Amino acid sequence: MIFTKKSEMNAMEKRSAELDRRESELAKKAEYGTIHMVALDRICPNPAQPRKIFDDDAILRLADSIRQFGILQPLSVRRLTSDASPSGALFELITGERRLRASRVLGLREVPCIILDADNHTSAELAIIENIQREDLNMFEQASAIALLIDIYGLTQEQVARRLSTSQSCVANKLRILRLTPRERDMILRLGLTERHARALLKLESAEQRIRVIERAAAKKMNVAATEEYIDRMLDDRKAVQEDKPRRKLVLKDIRLFYNTIDRAVEIVKAAGIPVTTDKREEKDGVKFVITIPHAGESA
Repeated sequence: MIFTKKSEMNAMEKRSAELDRRESELAKKAEYGTIHMVALDRICPNPAQPRKIFDDDAILRLADSIRQFGILQPLSVRRLTSDASPSGALFELITGERRLRASRVLGLREVPCIILDADNHTSAELAIIENIQREDLNMFEQASAIALLIDIYGLTQEQVARRLSTSQSCVANKLRILRLTPRERDMILRLGLTERHARALLKLESAEQRIRVIERAAAKKMNVAATEEYIDRMLDDRKAVQEDKPRRKLVLKDIRLFYNTIDRAVEIVKAAGIPVTTDKREEKDGVKFVITIPHAGESA
């Protein structure tokens, strides 16, 4: 009888635990896709955030807008802890970094958030893609974000293109500019050159030449076509110099062979008993080589 009561109690505890588990799952499912107010100190940054530069003035302008009209678009987050209530859980930001920063400037205690059912991979992918699609992300941040999707999360260029509703060639072109050095990237952004300017620079192998073109394009306010033309002239001049050097070396080598051939011929003639004389003179426009062979009567 005692064993029966213990068994019944264990069964009741299991059923109670199962009900609690189901209730918790239903609560979590119910919160997904709906808006909740979440405390700012419960929101962690997204490690996959591709944006590295934040314009302080733009954040202040956004803060002023939020002060007047509120947050019109909720942030999106995902759960990091399993607390039943959003107020006690810890969340990772997926999208809305600028809104979060502006809210902190205003001293807000909580912000409206949509809680998404997302794992690490999905959270990172959403954060990256959302930022890539924003116009105020600079060209190198966009390219770095695309590279992150490809290198870390295993997406192909075609898959990234589909997610961004663009072409594979557009994705490939953006990735190409990552070949530029950090110094070149900083100069391009600071001097206001475009992504097409950046791609044109890739024709040059020398970092020194690329820096020179960046400075000239900015100083002369050269458009992309003018910059490409300038780069092509540089390449043509370099090609001409490279082609000219081997030609001069070959000519000098041929001249030495020619001199040696003359010397050997003169020695052969002398060995035959003919008193040949030679006169080699360096002149302004070349070398004058005179060979004198006496007439037959004079040699006798």
